[in-house]
Amino acid sequence: MRRAILAVIAGGAILAVSACDSDADATPEAAAPSRTAPTAAVSTPAAPDYSANTTQVCGKLKTLYTVELRAFGTAMGKMVTYKEAKQTADAEKAEATAAGQLKAAATKIRKETAAAEDPTFQAAGKVSASKLESSAADRRYMDKVKTLADLNKTVEAQFTEWLTPVAGYCGS
Repeated sequence: MRRAILAVIAGGAILAVSACDSDADATPEAAAPSRTAPTAAVSTPAAPDYSANTTQVCGKLKTLYTVELRAFGTAMGKMVTYKEAKQTADAEKAEATAAGQLKAAATKIRKETAAAEDPTFQAAGKVSASKLESSAADRRYMDKVKTLADLNKTVEAQFTEWLTPVAGYCGS
């Protein structure tokens, strides 16, 4: 987003300079002294630099992968094992644990990105957190996973769906 804003500002400045240069060639000699008259400098405010804060917030989010999402994966693995063994009660407990880990991940993302200075990063955190909370509440994804092969085929795409908004800032 910052790059796009900078590109628009730079493009506008180039157009303004090129427009002035093209007018300069068409100006009669008599008007030349007026071109050298002092003019007010056009200044566009520099886009805020959020990089240090973004790095700090992303550092705090890295534990998300080693704690909450790892625990989610473990619970999902247990759920599948119990489903395959036809141990429904244990499978439901493991599913509830997995949903709890998604909620914990959402809470962590929401909390850490709320401290971001970049408002678009804050918004991305809200989107990722909402996606995780929705999956924890409706559990459709978990219900589709019946075997370890199902889990292995779908987990990466599911993580991508949940985390893409935040990953765009953290490069994860």
